[in-house]
Amino acid sequence: MNKQDYKIHIVGAGVSGLIAAKVLEDNGYSCTIIEATDRVGGRVKTDIVHGYQLDHGFQVLLTAYPAARKHLDFEALNLQRFLPGASIFINNEQKIIGDPLKDKSLLFSTLFSGIGNFSDKLKILKLNRKLKHKQLADIFSDEEQSTDTYLRRFGFSNEMITDFFKPFFSGIFLETELATSSRMFEFVYKMFGEGYAAIPKGGIEAIPKQLSQLLKTTKFRFNTRVKSIKDQEIILQDQSKLKSDFTIVATEPSKLIPGLVKDAVKWKSCRTLYFETDYKVIMKRLIGLIPQTGAIINNIFYHTSLDSESKSDKELISVTVINDQGLANDQLIDRVKKELKEICGVNNAEFIKAYDIGKALPSLNNLKYDITSNDTKVSDCIFLAGDVQLNGSLNAAIISGERSAYGVIETITNYTA
Repeated sequence: MNKQDYKIHIVGAGVSGLIAAKVLEDNGYSCTIIEATDRVGGRVKTDIVHGYQLDHGFQVLLTAYPAARKHLDFEALNLQRFLPGASIFINNEQKIIGDPLKDKSLLFSTLFSGIGNFSDKLKILKLNRKLKHKQLADIFSDEEQSTDTYLRRFGFSNEMITDFFKPFFSGIFLETELATSSRMFEFVYKMFGEGYAAIPKGGIEAIPKQLSQLLKTTKFRFNTRVKSIKDQEIILQDQSKLKSDFTIVATEPSKLIPGLVKDAVKWKSCRTLYFETDYKVIMKRLIGLIPQTGAIINNIFYHTSLDSESKSDKELISVTVINDQGLANDQLIDRVKKELKEICGVNNAEFIKAYDIGKALPSLNNLKYDITSNDTKVSDCIFLAGDVQLNGSLNAAIISGERSAYGVIETITNYTA
């Protein structure tokens, strides 16, 4: 049987599914990707509204991600880098801290910010050195503890944790108590230390668009929902059936594959609101953090501080809300506007659009960095991909997609050997 004769399907056109298709093509196979929405990207999408690029949630690419460096063309993405730091709104002041070793312009503001004490700054250097020399495999084999416990055991002051670590990493982990595994903290912190946070000039969706453009023989079926998956058969929502020699499930599998219901993934959610303003209150390419107790805003960012393909005349600011306190949309908008004005000094913010992202990040235990291709196998015909298999990151999505494709290839090879 020729490689092209195998009927291989991938369910989900997110980053994992696209990577799986790319690996299959690179090895001489073709496949069909079935996608429920109208385009590629999964959770990584960008809309154009009133001339602004609105990502579905505040998402960044960490340039040190090993899997991203392997599979993405960073130069073609025209990455727009953030400065390695943050602007913290506290006590009616804006205090800037960052990594002066990576950007000298942050030296004096960091030294005299009043965020953390001298001991905290020494511990930052100690943490940097520790993680610089720590291998990723070692990070993900260490015993798990909460990030909050990790930071306190490391010796950071309560003020440093409250004013910086909690608002910064809450925005990454999408939970406010830093209950996320210390493995994820060390991994993300190491990635920030070894590279930069960046957004493609065309918005975050430029990443899956680039991957899809690399595919030459892969076919797409958009606006097509899958109801269930069995060995060698895919049943669509309209009850039609597809014969499939091998199926890679690059979306949450628990509702599609009988027997996996007990393994249903829990999800972290967030709400991202976009506003148009006349001016910036953060003059550098920095994320703004809100550590104030009771505040509903976690972070803000002026997307117009970075170059973008789509432009407008005013400033675009995104607001990330992790705990919306049960507020309805209109109430949330009013509350955010009030905090923007009172905490950040942002006046006359005009609401553009809000994204209620119910499945923003998987909530996982026993986080892993990598898996074997055999670990992706549910049966000889069904394989799993997606960051839910490892940890909630773009890097994990890429790795799992790659491993699932090799799982299919190795199974075919064993059949024909």
